Amino acid sequence: QVQLVESGGGLVQAGGSLRLSCTASALTFSGMGWFRQAPGKEREFVAAISWGGGSTNHADSVKGRFTISKDNAKKMMYLQMNSLKPEDTAVYYCARGVGRSVRGYERWGQGTQVTVSS
Repeated sequence: QVQLVESGGGLVQAGGSLRLSCTASALTFSGMGWFRQAPGKEREFVAAISWGGGSTNHADSVKGRFTISKDNAKKMMYLQMNSLKPEDTAVYYCARGVGRSVRGYERWGQGTQVTVSS
């Protein structure tokens, strides 16, 4: 079974940037996505990308600020996060699957914490 491991989270001031990475233990012939979960809230969709990387989809709340990308040769997926806001604070998860619903994803990483201070 493919394992997914996130990295790159941390503490950043509002307006700052972070780049999250997701490393896969094997090449996944599938789309992938990023989700996030803040304390007391449900896990929500952030962005998704097709297997080839040619098609991407971003949540309205992050559109224009976050960019999803992937490098199949390196078995990596990324989330570049710019202009961060305190409301972006959450645990960020990478996952294998398709669509905007958590039900479309069947393999998840353990998450990386992102904290944005005001």
